[in-house]
Amino acid sequence: MCKRNGTGQGNFRGNEIPLATPERPCKVPALSMKSTCFSLATALFCGATLAAFGADVPKSAAPAAEAPAPEAPAPAKPYLLPPTVATVEGVEIKKDELEKAFGSMLASQGVSPDAVPPAKVGEAYKMILDDLIVEHLISKRAADVKITDTEFAAAFEKFKGNFGSDEELKSQVEKSGVSIEKMKDDMRNNLRAQKWLDAQVKDGGQPTDADAKEFYEKNPQQFQRPERVRASHILLKVEADAKPEAVVAKEKAAAAIAERARKGEDFGGMAKELSEDPSAKQNGGDLDFFTKEQMVPEFSEAAFSMKKDQISDPVRSQFGYHIIKVTDRKEGEKVSLEQVKPQLLAYLQRQKKQEEIGKIIQDIRQKAEVKVNLPE
Repeated sequence: MCKRNGTGQGNFRGNEIPLATPERPCKVPALSMKSTCFSLATALFCGATLAAFGADVPKSAAPAAEAPAPEAPAPAKPYLLPPTVATVEGVEIKKDELEKAFGSMLASQGVSPDAVPPAKVGEAYKMILDDLIVEHLISKRAADVKITDTEFAAAFEKFKGNFGSDEELKSQVEKSGVSIEKMKDDMRNNLRAQKWLDAQVKDGGQPTDADAKEFYEKNPQQFQRPERVRASHILLKVEADAKPEAVVAKEKAAAAIAERARKGEDFGGMAKELSEDPSAKQNGGDLDFFTKEQMVPEFSEAAFSMKKDQISDPVRSQFGYHIIKVTDRKEGEKVSLEQVKPQLLAYLQRQKKQEEIGKIIQDIRQKAEVKVNLPE
């Protein structure tokens, strides 16, 4: 309940190497655009962020006194979808399926459809439709692939581990516009697709130590570990529509907790008892090490300004009031090649595999009989 949604520790961003600790239960990952694009689509085709469809926001500036007011731009024409948006090897993709995928993508990012500039709606639909076409093509070829109950259970447990509790998982899935049952069906289909694709990939050999050294030397910025703080917190939730008197009551309660902590009461025990972060029952409020960018701004600003063992005053964020205790700090450092070599070799192997999968998908897409009916 304190980390930003999006890329967390242990995730790649472009050629970024995971040098920090794994994600903590505090972080809730955004669900993907079509119910849940767990493996194939997430890695290759669900990577476009909503920012790709956003408008530039000019910085505030006072216009010159004599400057004429700019003409208002002509309103964008509504983007009207046909009843059948595409036909993929004889199977129709209907307007409703594309609209649902579009809505799920926005819901997973916590964005209202009204926030997408009208001029960008068509671009968004085209990108999402291309994802759906690929999903249809791969799903058809993977239809006979068997996923055992053991394989599915292991994948589901791994995914579920990203959430603080079963209730948090259910809440996040439903926010994306689907049920748990539908999410599981989509996850099983994606496991079939990934298994089928894995079988198509030819073994191109393992990356060598020389490959790792070359990448390390060419990308020094990727191996600079930023300053990190380890902290625990106690969260008192404040709903977005809370009445002023309720907010004041929460702030007073948070201040009282901070005072108890300063007097020496066990912080972890208080977090298990009082915190409204679901993960606190298991971890005593411990968030492990994190970088400044991984937390919401209000939390980071407070935590990174504190000394070790210091207790904060109540800190207000979008989640509510946090009482923060900094338990350790680490300065920024350059990670040596020997330290990072195992992760780097694994990363290079995954990159090689993703390139092969991309070529396979591109070949299938080019050879498939596909008719797209979207307006220009």
